[in-house]
Amino acid sequence: MKTTVRALTAIGMVLTIAGGAQAGDGYYEVTVTNLTKGQIFSPIIAASHNANFSLYTLGAPASAELAAVAQDADASGLKAMLDSSPDVNGMAMGGGLIFPGQSDTVMLPAMEKSDRISLASMLVTTNDAFIGLSGAMARKESMANMMVPALDAGSEANSESCAHIPGPPCGNPFMSPDAAGEGFIHVHNGIHGGSGELDPAVYDWNTPTARISVKHVKN
Repeated sequence: MKTTVRALTAIGMVLTIAGGAQAGDGYYEVTVTNLTKGQIFSPIIAASHNANFSLYTLGAPASAELAAVAQDADASGLKAMLDSSPDVNGMAMGGGLIFPGQSDTVMLPAMEKSDRISLASMLVTTNDAFIGLSGAMARKESMANMMVPALDAGSEANSESCAHIPGPPCGNPFMSPDAAGEGFIHVHNGIHGGSGELDPAVYDWNTPTARISVKHVKN
């Protein structure tokens, strides 16, 4: 039986477990910190899983489920995919938006054969930028305070037009029509102000974009 763990914030750590938990090896405490000046991160979606599952591969096309997160902060398809995968042991959704300088924490069940972590969160004032992990080994010492860049899902052109951007000051979760992206996941090159609608001084960022920490906590 798969254990589904809902939102957990860093303060007041309360677990809600659907369906009853299997005997495991504690949990993974996963914390994401927004290091940008003006970008907001969408709520985290994260999973613990075995080596057979892959959320994404750099240089390869994004799945439709991941592209929906990167373009519109829509995690419904990815949640359904994680819930149905036999290789995923637990799934967690963050408690809400992560503003600059703030953090959010989720907890995932730790199992002997599910020692990998994947997650995704959109930079909401972009076309298809996201931060993520894909199959990171959860029990390595190097999982503490990882600095990660923003990635480009490659699924939508970086028009920087408010007509196609969900976050402030735009508010339009619609994909750019007739404008395909690069076709593969790569490191995002930031906001350049080409459309005149987004000020790079506010919405651009420098690598790293987020700090991610995974702590294995035993029962």
